[in-house]
Order: sequence, then C-alpha cells, then structure tokens
Amino acid sequence: QVQLVESGGGLVQPGGSLRLSCAASGFTFSSYAMRWYRQAPGKERELVAAITDFYGSTNYADSVKGRFTISRDNGKNTLYLQMNSLKPEDTAMYYCNALLRLVDYWGQGTQVTVSS
Repeated sequence: QVQLVESGGGLVQPGGSLRLSCAASGFTFSSYAMRWYRQAPGKERELVAAITDFYGSTNYADSVKGRFTISRDNGKNTLYLQMNSLKPEDTAMYYCNALLRLVDYWGQGTQVTVSS
C-alpha cells in the first residue's frame, strides 16, 4: 500500500536550516508530482511547495520563496524540502502529499519548531 514517511523535523533557532525527507513506497514515485504542506496550530493546512514528476518543475508559496527548496531523488523514492533562513512563523507540522488517481495520500507529518 501507499506509504509516505516524513523525517527531519526538529527545534531550530530563527535563521537556521533543516532538511525534511519523505520516503515513499507502494507506488511508482517517479510518475507522480509530489507536494509539501504544513499546518500550524489553529490554522488551515497550506501548500508549501510542489514538484512535478519527470522534469521536476517546482513552485512555492510566496511565504517561502527564496528560502525553501523542494527536490526529489527518483532513484531513492524520496522527496526533500530544504528549509533555510527559518522564521518563527514557519513553525508547523509538515506533511508530504501524493495525489494518486484523484486520491490524496499523506504521511504522518514531522514537526518543525522555530524558536530561540
């Protein structure tokens, strides 16, 4: 079955960096676009970044442009999110997402906390 397993979250000071990973299994990873979402307490889940399947074209939420980079390694079935210049407002649970045949699949999430 489809599995998405995020890792790499943690506590970091403002201005710091983290790299999130999402290990995918149960589907042909290289054939699907992938996305990172986040949800802060009391807020709706929002799209952070997306990457297409073959060419790896990317797009980002305005709030993270220039600071976050989404990438993928199709050989390792893994999605990444490099987060630099982190701000307290980036604090949230981060989720990996795959939309397969009109069905959304989610990982369990990884917590990112930006605080001094």
